[in-house]
Amino acid sequence: MAVTTEQIADAMYEMVKEVQGKKKLKAMDLTHAMIDRYGAEGCDKKMCKAAIRDLIDNDRCVYTYFGGSYIELPHEEGAASGG
Repeated sequence: MAVTTEQIADAMYEMVKEVQGKKKLKAMDLTHAMIDRYGAEGCDKKMCKAAIRDLIDNDRCVYTYFGGSYIELPHEEGAASGG
C-alpha cells in the first residue's frame, strides 16, 4: 500500500495528539509506528523523516528536549488560554 508523505504526516500528527500529556514520542517511535502501520514496502525511514520535517516546518508539531528529543504539539501560551 503506497502512501504519500502527507498521509504519513497526518497519521503522525494524530498519534502525537492522542498521547499528548500522557507520553512523549521520539522521532524513531513515530517512524517505527508508521512502518508497522503501512508496511515497509509502503513507507520507509526517508518518507517518515520528510513527514516529520513537514510537521515541524508547518508548526503542527515542535521538538522538545527533556533528556532526549521528543516531538509534541506546540504548547499553548498562558495568555492564549483567555484566562
